[in-house]
Amino acid sequence: MNKSSTSQAVLHDRSDKETKWEPERLKRVADELKNQHPIEIIRWGVEQIGVSSITLACSFGYEDVALVDMVMKVNPEVDIFYLDTELLFEETYQVRDQLSERYQKDFIRVSSVLTVEEQASEYGPELWKRDPNLCCRLRKVEPLKKNLQGYQGWITGIRREQSITRAHAEVVEWDDSFGLVKLNPLAFWKTDQVWSYIREHGIPYNPLHDQNYPSIGCFPCTRPVKPGEDPRAGRWAGFTKTECGLHNSPVK
Repeated sequence: MNKSSTSQAVLHDRSDKETKWEPERLKRVADELKNQHPIEIIRWGVEQIGVSSITLACSFGYEDVALVDMVMKVNPEVDIFYLDTELLFEETYQVRDQLSERYQKDFIRVSSVLTVEEQASEYGPELWKRDPNLCCRLRKVEPLKKNLQGYQGWITGIRREQSITRAHAEVVEWDDSFGLVKLNPLAFWKTDQVWSYIREHGIPYNPLHDQNYPSIGCFPCTRPVKPGEDPRAGRWAGFTKTECGLHNSPVK
């Protein structure tokens, strides 16, 4: 990695708090960083936002396990959290435990105020079958919003290649939904690049990826993807829904 190619004037510009994250500044930073290795994008975030003010959202999918490795290389003190909907695949929890042991890192569990049983009592059983948007809001979006209130920036595994709703993601941008800086270090990486990184570094990953699950969420709402289908076709099959609301819907 060649840090010298990165504009120091942009990357180390420390503006006053009121103007630090103006859209134009973030656009300049994104332009400067988009051709950098994801580790350098993470490094910028940790240095500029602060190690205690930035966090990685980890779903334990293949993009995120790569990011865990990168974050740990930059600064192992960065908080890493996961949204435990209580409906995750057993394999997802196993990857969590493998990564925790490998990096000697405790992942922060973030969950809904309602258990699955309490949700069923209030909204009816298997809400995900009737209103997946509401289920995602209760089990993912609202817990995420609450957790992010303690940070000024978050790191995600979004890539432009994943779906049309993510095709314009920048490596650094302002997140209007949650009111903080959003880093997408893998935005311009292709699938093969992510897997090459995982294999090169021997990073544990979810075995469901080897069973035609390119995108893994909650087990009631995730199925294997058929040949030729969109990588996210296995999420919320039967609905027009393609996002859980974490990356495309303002939360007020």
